[in-house]
Amino acid sequence: MHSIEPYYNWRHLYIAEEDEQSPFFGHQYSEFEFSNTIYNYYIHPQWDEIGSRTLYIKIIYADYDLNMAIIELIGEWNDVIENDIETLKRTIIEHLIAKKIYKFIFIGENILTFHGHGNDYYEEWYEEINSYGGWITFVNFLPQTIQDFKQEKIHHYIHFIEIENWRTIQPEHLFQTIDNTILNF
Repeated sequence: MHSIEPYYNWRHLYIAEEDEQSPFFGHQYSEFEFSNTIYNYYIHPQWDEIGSRTLYIKIIYADYDLNMAIIELIGEWNDVIENDIETLKRTIIEHLIAKKIYKFIFIGENILTFHGHGNDYYEEWYEEINSYGGWITFVNFLPQTIQDFKQEKIHHYIHFIEIENWRTIQPEHLFQTIDNTILNF
């Protein structure tokens, strides 16, 4: 897991630690010191801690004029033991909503498993952004993980979308593709 880096080819367009509105503004990273782990497996030091032992993120793009953020994830999403949704919502999502981010794209190729425990926080999040035309999209999550989210009835608040080769698309175009897809649901 230590070799899986957050997507970095948009860094000429956006860097979360240089964005004064980002919850990670001013954060400094080590390229050589691996200190964060997911279950005894070290992860790349570019991933950001949110207060969970099993879920890490990276805001790889944000556009405050478009009211959107693209966030990559790694690890295990565990609402049962870690209450990851509350942690994510309180530490990151609420900060971004306060900065007028209402459209959330989560890249989930590196989410290995999901353990659900109800949908209250997802419903709360959805209700907070829905009046602004906002939405939550999970892109390229593994089929079993999607099934686990659906089993908890979370699919009522989140759109699951597959986008091949999303890395070859500029962030604004990725956003437009997803926004158009959601409008046609």
